[in-house]
Amino acid sequence: MKDASFYLLTDSHYVSKKNWVEGKPFTFRERNDQIALKATPEILDTFIEKIIADKGTDTVLFTGDNVNNCDMNSHVEFRERLERLVDAGKKVYVIYATHDYSGQGEDNNWFSACRYTQSGTEPIESMTKGGLFDFYYDYGPKQALSVHRESGSYSVKLGEKVRLIAIVDNGDGGGYCGLFEDGVKWLKDEILKAKKAGDYILLATHHPVLPPWEVYRHVAENEMFGGYKELWKIMCENDVRVIFTGHTHVQNIRKYTDENGKWFLDISTIALANAAGKMRKISVDENGGCSVTSIGIEKLNGLDTGSLSAFDYLYNLNFPGIWEKLIPLASKDFKAFIELAEGYLPVEKLRKHRLLIGLAGKRVMKTKLSFAAKLGKGWKNLSETEKQQLKNIKLADTAFEILRHIFTGNAPFTPDTVEYKALNALVERADRIVDRFNIKSVKKIIPDCSSLTEMAQDFLYNCRTGDDDEINFTLK
Repeated sequence: MKDASFYLLTDSHYVSKKNWVEGKPFTFRERNDQIALKATPEILDTFIEKIIADKGTDTVLFTGDNVNNCDMNSHVEFRERLERLVDAGKKVYVIYATHDYSGQGEDNNWFSACRYTQSGTEPIESMTKGGLFDFYYDYGPKQALSVHRESGSYSVKLGEKVRLIAIVDNGDGGGYCGLFEDGVKWLKDEILKAKKAGDYILLATHHPVLPPWEVYRHVAENEMFGGYKELWKIMCENDVRVIFTGHTHVQNIRKYTDENGKWFLDISTIALANAAGKMRKISVDENGGCSVTSIGIEKLNGLDTGSLSAFDYLYNLNFPGIWEKLIPLASKDFKAFIELAEGYLPVEKLRKHRLLIGLAGKRVMKTKLSFAAKLGKGWKNLSETEKQQLKNIKLADTAFEILRHIFTGNAPFTPDTVEYKALNALVERADRIVDRFNIKSVKKIIPDCSSLTEMAQDFLYNCRTGDDDEINFTLK
């Protein structure tokens, strides 16, 4: 068989320029969502142009939250871009998710389409859950070997021996985003059919099956695939090696292994609308070897960013970039701090504590990483060279560096770095305090047989697979 390859994009959160004018209402929405909403057309167009330029890969998969707020303007323009890909000879498959429709009594989804004016919002036409299947019928169901009509899930051939099972996991649109009983049965049947045909199996859905960090499962379990533990079992029992997901906006590769040594990977892809947004390119060879690489963009086509790269332009609009600006402003320019925080933090409460915020900001910006090492009782275990290094590193700079990798993956501080040694010692001491004083509020968020130290390691370095951008494995 020939190699089968495709591009995977997720969480484009497309917003039509018909839906907003410059003003506080939409600027505050962008800050609140912590993604680059205003630039979503240019971001998507830039990635599409990159895909069209690749003559060797003819398949593209979008895995949900294709638009940001379920409105028809954005859906129509998003579909026009799918047609650009089709016109360029690409086969296009689409999964949709909760941002893509308004519940309107069909389920518990709360999204409601609106246009942002200079003073507020006004309602506009929205996509219903029932309308999604027909609207995107040409991008998956039309080519499918099998369709589960209730959910909109489908299976298609990507190559002679490669089968994609695309799971639409809207569930009830609220606290349960997964397949109901009939959908689970359909999924099991499709996996058995694929195995009987000798096909290599790829699964894709929107919500995560494995958490990007272990703490995620304990504070946001309703944001994971509904019935994820059952899916773990289905995948391991049938030797299904991979599922591609989105939703978390995190570039992440995580492996699950059951008690029998059976395993699979959850490969999550960062949102296109995030700073350093990337798409994945997946290739499967005739022997079942699967390679996953990541591709970003350097410049945003159609948008004047001056001399800034795509990352530098978009970074300030995302969660890490906002905080990297907010904290220094708290101590230097309270007025600018409030202006940036407005629409993102409760500014009226902040104004009442101006002095305290200013003092806290100064303290945070002056504190060296050596303080964390001493507080964590790790100072005595460091060499003189390491101690001097820590005295020259600001704790805030280290925190900002961790934040920069929250969504982009590959956290920066491996165990041989002084930053890791200082922060790890601090968290280890916190574990001892939690145990000694039996602090139940903290213990609630700690997974069974785990610790704060293990949870912190997810944010310090890639202790999972070594690289969140690339991986090679076998589908056999």
